[in-house]
Amino acid sequence: MATMRVLHVGKYYPPYPGGMERFLGDLLGALAGRGLAGLALVHHHQARWDRHQPPQPHAPMVIRVPSYGQCFYTPISPLFPLAFKKVVADFNPDLIHMHLPNPSAFWALTIPEARRRPWVIHWHSDVVAPQGQPWMEGLYRVYRLAEKKLLAKACAVVVTSPPYLKTSKPLATWQSKTCVIPLGVDPARLPWPEAPVRNEARSLWGSEAFLRVLAVGRLSPYKGFQHLIAAAARVPFLRVLIVGAGPQAALLRSFIQRWKLADRVHLLGYRSDIQMQALMATCDLLCLPSTQRTEAFGLVLLEAMRYEKPALATSIPGSGVSWVVHHHETGWLVPPGDPEALAETLRGIGLQRTRLHAMGRKARERFDVAFHIDKVADRILSLYGAILGQLPNFVDSPGSVKP
Repeated sequence: MATMRVLHVGKYYPPYPGGMERFLGDLLGALAGRGLAGLALVHHHQARWDRHQPPQPHAPMVIRVPSYGQCFYTPISPLFPLAFKKVVADFNPDLIHMHLPNPSAFWALTIPEARRRPWVIHWHSDVVAPQGQPWMEGLYRVYRLAEKKLLAKACAVVVTSPPYLKTSKPLATWQSKTCVIPLGVDPARLPWPEAPVRNEARSLWGSEAFLRVLAVGRLSPYKGFQHLIAAAARVPFLRVLIVGAGPQAALLRSFIQRWKLADRVHLLGYRSDIQMQALMATCDLLCLPSTQRTEAFGLVLLEAMRYEKPALATSIPGSGVSWVVHHHETGWLVPPGDPEALAETLRGIGLQRTRLHAMGRKARERFDVAFHIDKVADRILSLYGAILGQLPNFVDSPGSVKP
């Protein structure tokens, strides 16, 4: 049987930070290990081309197309349609796998050679208008026209959790072609850090008397870090480290200063992969205090599970976060946007710290069963085979769910 060739169209690719990007890198690596020839066509975060072909057999090629800033959260990349057309002609994929939201994927509708291939849409998130920006809803009505055409042409739509599928208005018409396959993480990408790096991380945490709470993500309003900071003001034995950069950095610093938390809450900015691994390995728990359905899944929750860390997260209606975290088993769930609920739960955790290790082990067990990238890649490959007629049936019927 000839090697299956799949073109992935994404927004960015590692080392560019982001959960969608890390998943795409892990998935392509796992599929390559199964003999699939993959190519990722993505945007560069700078105004330059980059073409990377690893020396290993079947290792995925990555082509980054220049971009010139962003407009409405979308890379400005005028050369992307030309690159898309050329890649389809040169790589000759059997199937095109597009990761949404990403308006550059819409160029597939205009490329005859792309339209002749079967499509898989990976639905990472609906387009959710940020709070305080209702004008985004008007833009989405325009975006929606192309989105509908893309969904109509797709052979299958992969959604990352049952709650997201159930509550997604754009997918309501297309339930018959959907299936739920969660995101996954390659644990080999997250090794146990060496002792010197762990010691450096411990120095950032300070006294072991503190409950060590790690938060990771872009400093955006929907991430809810302001509520975590407010909770820290209510719980004196917390030490909170927030890793990430973004537009709310100055506002969050002002909250830290206002509540006199500079000795216990720190914004660390961007950290390298090795530093992040050390912080994850040495924290007591991860906190994901997001407030909107823009947080569709929370890949960082899986990365915490890999290090046997429980998570404190928010039960956002319609998000996959509360499906990933099992309340009182692999972590805790509180209402979004409620600093007092966060504080109350953190007080309880501080009084029962012995539970952290047991819950961390449960989290790792759930990771191995449901979120290991090998499990996810097997199901994606099965889906490809069913679409291309190389397997009799996909492992799931449309809309079905694996735990």
